[in-house]
Amino acid sequence: MKEKEQLCQFKLMASRDALEVIQGKWRIPIIISLTYGNRRFGEIQRDIADISPKMLSQELKALEEYKIVSRRLHDSMPVAVEYSLTTLGHSLHGLLDELLNWGVHFRNEIVSNNNN
Repeated sequence: MKEKEQLCQFKLMASRDALEVIQGKWRIPIIISLTYGNRRFGEIQRDIADISPKMLSQELKALEEYKIVSRRLHDSMPVAVEYSLTTLGHSLHGLLDELLNWGVHFRNEIVSNNNN
């Protein structure tokens, strides 16, 4: 029994770690935007129309701290900043696909239940 409890605790801690990184309204949309390639701040903001510049900046910094997103300065006038997914960020691809599949299933269930 002790082994099952340890495994359970390990899985609970790992799931909390994962949720800490992707939690909130904006992080997954930012990550999805970056799955389509490197983006400048304004491009990400256009992809996610209702995010404020302040919130986008905060979330990009958090994702950068978690090593999901990298920030690259281009030496140009004006200075250009480009964001991209790190290797760790790209490793979220399968999770995002599963989340999307589940979201489509969930939405279909809700719509069909509301129409009955």
